Amino acid sequence: MTFGFDPSQGLIIVPVRLFGPAGDMIVRLALDTGATSTLINSEIMVLLGYDPATSPHRIQVTTGSGVELCPRVTVQRLEALGKSINDFSVLSHTLPPTSQVDGLLGLDFFRGFQISIDFRNGRITIT
Repeated sequence: MTFGFDPSQGLIIVPVRLFGPAGDMIVRLALDTGATSTLINSEIMVLLGYDPATSPHRIQVTTGSGVELCPRVTVQRLEALGKSINDFSVLSHTLPPTSQVDGLLGLDFFRGFQISIDFRNGRITIT
């Protein structure tokens, strides 16, 4: 499947549908090939019915402001770029209010798929 993006913009924004105990919602995630794990804003996780504060699994994450421990939470399902993964683990972290996105779509989502990012033509192909 092939999806378009605007190569003149700073970030590649991917609409992602997340599913949780309280329902589902579409969020805006930045495609981040520098992030090993997908990260979702904690507020979104709570709206979906998850409680990141009670997660026993914490992962050390290096951010622009330092090293922090982030809860790892398994979401019921994540759908992006025509692909769907059930029981997908994400990191939950509070993002600044000025953030343009609801999180990051990391390399963990793309493992097992072949992906091509064509910046010249603004196309992502994933198989």
